[in-house]
Amino acid sequence: MTDELTVLLIEDDRYISNFVAVSLKKEGYKVTVAESADEGLFLFTSNHPDMVLLDLGLPDKDGLVVIREIRGFSGTPILVVSAREQEKEKIEALDLGADDYITKPFHMGELLARIRAVKRRLQQQLAPPSLSVFSCDYLTVDYEKRKVLVDGNEVHLTPMEYKLLQLMIANKGKVLTHNYIVKEV
Repeated sequence: MTDELTVLLIEDDRYISNFVAVSLKKEGYKVTVAESADEGLFLFTSNHPDMVLLDLGLPDKDGLVVIREIRGFSGTPILVVSAREQEKEKIEALDLGADDYITKPFHMGELLARIRAVKRRLQQQLAPPSLSVFSCDYLTVDYEKRKVLVDGNEVHLTPMEYKLLQLMIANKGKVLTHNYIVKEV
């Protein structure tokens, strides 16, 4: 993840999407806007955003379908921004995989705070382990000195290789998709 958080906004109301996009850009976020579910899914797979802001009432598909489709292949955070305020609908969206839910009308300050919270969680997930040294079999990584040893011999890694190694260590035991690796490194 780069320092600039990339946000995909899937919202069919142009007034709301313009307001949110301008506000997010002022805060330093990179924003892509989609006005339909299909356009949003296309932009999601092609742009690999860091998070999604999703309206549920879209013209071509229900936003719940979008959550289900994204969760089929990605763990990217999804924040629902919807006029649907019934508890049942909120629970359904969260159970399908949305990370947060805010109802319209909303205050921009609250939305920005929720986005910052997501950004903090993303950064914590990508941070190297709190240990200063990682060791496993023949591999040793000293995070403070940025040294990698294989069988006790120092190995020079490019910055990209080092980031990839950090990502794999942080996700030890997990299967990482190619798209996830490309996005994170």
